[in-house]
Parts: sequence; C-alpha cells; structure tokens
Amino acid sequence: MSIIQASIPLFFLLIAAELLYARVRGTRLLRLNDSISDLSLGTLSQLTGLFFKLFTIGLYVWFGEQFAVQRFVPVPPWSNGPFGWTVAFVLVDLAYYWSHRLSHEVHVLWAGHIVHHSSEEYNLAVALRQSSLHGLFTWVFYIPIALLGVPATMFVACYAVNLVYQFWIHTRAVGRLGRLTEAVMNTPSHHRVHHGVNPKYQDRNYAGVFIVWDRMFGTFVPEEEEPTYGITHPLASWNPLWANVHEFVEIWRLVRRARGWRNKLKAVFGPPSWRPPGATAPAGTAALQLDNFRKFDPVVPRAVGWYALAQFMAVLLVSVRLLALADALPMAQTAALVFYIALSLTNIGGLLEGERWAFLLEQARLGSLIVACGTLLVRGTLPRAGVVAALAWFVISAAWVWLAARDSTSSLSRSPHGH
Repeated sequence: MSIIQASIPLFFLLIAAELLYARVRGTRLLRLNDSISDLSLGTLSQLTGLFFKLFTIGLYVWFGEQFAVQRFVPVPPWSNGPFGWTVAFVLVDLAYYWSHRLSHEVHVLWAGHIVHHSSEEYNLAVALRQSSLHGLFTWVFYIPIALLGVPATMFVACYAVNLVYQFWIHTRAVGRLGRLTEAVMNTPSHHRVHHGVNPKYQDRNYAGVFIVWDRMFGTFVPEEEEPTYGITHPLASWNPLWANVHEFVEIWRLVRRARGWRNKLKAVFGPPSWRPPGATAPAGTAALQLDNFRKFDPVVPRAVGWYALAQFMAVLLVSVRLLALADALPMAQTAALVFYIALSLTNIGGLLEGERWAFLLEQARLGSLIVACGTLLVRGTLPRAGVVAALAWFVISAAWVWLAARDSTSSLSRSPHGH
C-alpha cells in the first residue's frame, strides 16, 4: 500500500474534524455537492493512477538506469542515510515548484492542473480534487532527480510525503501561523492565495512544502483580504469526466480556430490566457465577475441529494477496496471496475445538476448490474451471500432512483425555469 493510500483514513478524519469545527463556529466551509465533486475527482485520480503510475515511474527508473550520473562519473551511489533523504526531499520539492509553476504558465499543463482549481470552495476536500491526466505531463520535471541517482523508491516516498503535507494547507479553519513558520513553510494562508482568483493573487505561491522557493523566484504574495476561489471561467459542472477534459477541449477548439502553425503551437504551449486573433473566452463560459460572484449551486430535490450521497458512499467504499486489492486482480478486471466506478461518479455528478440524462444512464447502469448479479447467482462463481447483498442494493437503488427521477421531473415541471 502506498503512502497516499495509507493516509486516506487520516484525510477523512481531518475532513470530519473540519466539518465539526465549522458547525461549532457556525460557519459553512463545505457544501455537499462540491465536496462530492472533489472526492469523485480524487477517487478517479487514484484509480487511473493504478495504470498511469506504471508508466511514469517506469520512465523514472529507465532514465535512472540509463543516464544517472554514477554511470559516467566516479561518484558514490546516492546515500540512503538521513542526509540523502533530506536532500532528496528538498530536490523533489524544488521540482514540484517548477512543475506547479509551469502548470499555470503552459496551456497544455494547465489543462491538467485546472481540475484542482475549479472548485469554488476552499477546504480539505478540495485538497483531494486532483486530475486523472496531469501526471502524464509533469513526470518530466522529476527526471533530473533520477539523473542524480536518487533511487526510485526514495523519490516515490518523498513525492508522496510532499503531497500528503499539502493536504492540511487546504483549509480556512487555520489562520496565520508563527512568523518563522510563515517565512519557511507553505501554510494555509499562503496556499489560500494560490487558489484565489483575485487578480493580485493569480499565479502566485506555487510552493509544495517550502515557501522559500516563491520568495527566491519572485512569485510570493502574502494573504491580505479573503480570496475568491475558483477559476476565471467557472466550470459550472459536477461532472468529473468533464472537469478532467474541458480545458483540453478548449485547447482543441483554439487549435482549430488558429491560423498558421505558430499560432496553433501557441494554443497548446503558450500561456493559458493566449487566444488567437478574433477568439475570446472559452466557448460556453462567462468570465467570473468578482463584484457579482455567485457560486455554482444548482438546487435538486432532497430525494435526489440523498440518493447521490448514498451512491457516492457506496462507490467510495468499493474504490477504497479496489485500491487495496488492485495488485492481486487481473488488469482486465481492474479496468472493468474502474469503468463502472467512473460511470457511477459521472452519473452522480449529473444527478446533482438535475440533468435528465443522468437519471436515464443511472437506471441503465443499475439494470446492467442487476442482470450481472442474477447471472452470477445462477452460475455460482462467487460467494452467494455477497452476490445476494449486492443484488439487493442494486434493486433498492433502482427503485430509489426511479422515485427520485419522478420527484425531479415534478419539481422541474412546477418551476418557471425548468429544463
């Protein structure tokens, strides 16, 4: 089990503590729909990582074996002692800074990283809001560490600890810390700035663990007023698949509209704000107005919200179990389970938006699973008790979503703004 997977119980424990803090203080730090979206994206990121990490870590290992400095210069292997680990951790954090910074400055990298910024809240659940595709682009920033001879196991551990550290800084429940801590470490105050969409906060405070990199390279800005969170052209969707690909779609649209190869390359590798002559904002979106900002928060019937929460909890439990057992499962079986989990999370996002297609697709998903459970009961290839329990859950869910769909249709028909 990886360090990040082992930290999952701690993550949820801290989210619960933040929720309790908010209740005691009488403030609202989390919204159910937004938090489900955050955790859906985090779940998909971990599941797709089962496949993509083999590729990215494999590249790190290959570069280290073929081109590490120890192959060409008579220097000793990288130290496995405290000094070696400390230097490796600092190098990983420095590489993270530049990876993070260029992910805001290069459009194709931003297309992956934008997932993390697209929430309009700022809480511990947002820390888990991660892209499923971003790692396929950023692995190159860590290759210099491989060339220095840092073993892959040491690199993976340092990288994981770096990410785990960044979890706790995604909160509004912690104010500024001591002067020395704020001078050296990345803190909630510093990282709130990074997630702010206010002009003076944009593209600042890229640090992972040590804020000294931002101070050193001129990208540091202190927190003053409370930031407004999100992206300049709001996502306005709870769909985790669309959240992962929407900026790539925008890049494709820009490439098609751009004239000449130079402009087409700028659409991919230029700044995210670059537009070819005559093009303006991303298609179908409106620029965020700070003085008239309203969070994306579609209202759905209570039955739909409870159904979405129940299904999400079930999917989350299955996902955690899959992450624990993935090494022992055939790749095809893992891929099939990931597909159904992705479909479930997409449907849940659509239900929270009140989209009719989500109700239809959810009914189709449950119908296929009911048929599958019935087939397994006849064949007797799996433990009967487990299959019967799963079948009962899917039948109950099918009835529940049918009632929720009827309730939603009735609510929309009564609303003057119904679809």
